[in-house]
Amino acid sequence: MRNILVTGASGGLGAAVVAALEQQGERVVGASHPEYDLTQPAEAARAVAAVGGRLHGLVHLMGGFAGGKPVAETDDATWRRMMTMNLDAAFYVARAAVPALTRQPGGRIVMIGSRTAVAPVAGLAAYNASKAGLVALVQTVAQEVAPARATANIILPSVIDTPANRAAMPQADPGKWVSPQSIAALIEWLLSPQAGDVNGAVIPIYGQA
Repeated sequence: MRNILVTGASGGLGAAVVAALEQQGERVVGASHPEYDLTQPAEAARAVAAVGGRLHGLVHLMGGFAGGKPVAETDDATWRRMMTMNLDAAFYVARAAVPALTRQPGGRIVMIGSRTAVAPVAGLAAYNASKAGLVALVQTVAQEVAPARATANIILPSVIDTPANRAAMPQADPGKWVSPQSIAALIEWLLSPQAGDVNGAVIPIYGQA
């Protein structure tokens, strides 16, 4: 049984990921708001310490979405919020987790980004940039953990079929979206020993969109 830290474990995607990992016999430690504020360095370190033993995997699902205005009209608060939620938190958690993950071979990091990281959408400058920065962060970590035979990869979904997204986009066809279970299955594989040769990958999972 391995110890896997999952951030954003209480969200629409998090529930599916936690269920899939527990079904495989993993011990999952969830870190979600408000119990942990991962935008604070000390809180990220506390979440890693809460594992209470060897850390074998980090699944970082936490993130946020805001936008809808062009660059010229994007306010400071929106820009800062996206960088804080989508990039700062990932950096703090990775920084805290990497030493524990690399104490033994086979450590795994999987983070969730967004399709907009590689295909930016007008009106979402802050969100796009934060997710693009997340890709760069993960690929940097991948190079740094490789000598310890650990891996770091990032998944880029399009719209995920969650209750929140259905409520926000009632006119859309969720049948074209990505199911949480599909993402959970991919994460499960990336955490496995069989995925040891996959490092620094930017993996699209776009559904039918």
